[in-house]
Amino acid sequence: MSGAGGHGPVRVVLVDDQPLVRAGLRALLVRGGEVVVVGEAADGDEALAVVARQRPDVVLMDLRMPGTDGLEATRRIVADRSLADVRVVVLTTFDGDADVFAAIRAGAAGYLLKDCGPHELHRAVRVVAAGEALLAPSVTRRVLEAVTTGPPVDARRLAGLTERERDVLAQVGAGRSNDEASARLHISRATARTYVSRLLTKLHARDRSQLVVIAYETGLVRPGTPLDRPAPDVPDR
Repeated sequence: MSGAGGHGPVRVVLVDDQPLVRAGLRALLVRGGEVVVVGEAADGDEALAVVARQRPDVVLMDLRMPGTDGLEATRRIVADRSLADVRVVVLTTFDGDADVFAAIRAGAAGYLLKDCGPHELHRAVRVVAAGEALLAPSVTRRVLEAVTTGPPVDARRLAGLTERERDVLAQVGAGRSNDEASARLHISRATARTYVSRLLTKLHARDRSQLVVIAYETGLVRPGTPLDRPAPDVPDR
């Protein structure tokens, strides 16, 4: 694998049951030479075979397909330890689809609307290949709030976190990058990255997307949570 952290183009597999959609995505992605499409699939079973064979950096996965759908294919890819470096981005036509939340919960690195522009598509692939989560704050809030309106789920998962780790997790839950979190919490970018890595380990999360889910499920981030206020000056620890 190469990707954003390597020396070659980002390697992508396209999964969609509509050939015209795949053709359009391919045409947009290969412009500029920063991305190469190494495989295509029309359903989940075919996707699993192609991903296992090609081991791409990123899979663009449609959710609604006949047979094995994109949600199940995402679960299987994430569960396969030999594919730990593969990142799945789900494709959807509706930004409030509960299946998007289910895919993120299953380990997808984020989601992309099918009507996005070429620049957004390229950026999404690069961001995910670099190990970041693709979670726009406004859309993420709508998706997660729609399916987490009940009581918190096992808030004890946060019992072992320090106050500053909870602060960082709340920022990640709001869909913010390390740079944005560092600015709001008055810590360095390197420190923010360290906290995120520590959270991934402590909470047994695969990536930032799962940290977002944990932040909502445990009640740390709730609908209407005021995350834009300045954080208190708490020493880094």
